[in-house]
Amino acid sequence: MYWSWFRIAAAAVAFSGVIAGLIVNIDRATREQQDLGLVLANYFSLFTILTTLLSIVALLSAAIWSLRHPGTSREPFVIALMFAAVAGPIFLLGLVYNILLRAAPSGIALTDPAGIAALDSYAVEILHVVLPIYFLLDLLFAPRRRGLPWWSLAVIVGYPLVWLAYTMVRGELVSNPDGTHPWWYPYPFLDPHGEGGYGSAFTYVAVMMVAFLAIGAIIILVGRYREKRATTRGGAAAVPGALAI
Repeated sequence: MYWSWFRIAAAAVAFSGVIAGLIVNIDRATREQQDLGLVLANYFSLFTILTTLLSIVALLSAAIWSLRHPGTSREPFVIALMFAAVAGPIFLLGLVYNILLRAAPSGIALTDPAGIAALDSYAVEILHVVLPIYFLLDLLFAPRRRGLPWWSLAVIVGYPLVWLAYTMVRGELVSNPDGTHPWWYPYPFLDPHGEGGYGSAFTYVAVMMVAFLAIGAIIILVGRYREKRATTRGGAAAVPGALAI
């Protein structure tokens, strides 16, 4: 039962990161006299923010179920699938940020006053460091985790694909809040107006899909291994045939 409270705490910390980032964006929009409605719509269209909000739903759903159903039975299949669907993006976001983007702050970030800069740093660390570490711990050590069938990879990859389709269509329909372009893409590598055009953007998309498949496969392997080991140790306490779904 203690892990349920650990998940609730993780959800609260993740939510604090979203709120911190929201405050930063509102402050920047006000200082730069940008369209606040557009800035907020862009903020909640970010893959990081959407994924974090979905992860909060998954964490709270799992925690509430576990508190209501104490015992040794495996978590419901839907909860296991929710965790896998958000864990893949969270892991990739953490890797990409810490390997490629940590040393490259945005231009507007350099103009932030000290308090906003500290809040921005807090949000970034929570969403790109703390949350990925938590989900790794949950994947490896949370009790009652259920193994998933291999077709779950379609769900793990499906969510990013839906977001990419939404982003590429929306990017041409909204302008940059700073007034520099009549389009807006949340990440430079997705912008088809940059060097390389759509070819470069879709190359990055292909690489991301391969990464999601690889990370998703690892998540499924770990889950199946953990359930198999629990089945061997727990006997009747495990869910018969769960890995064959």
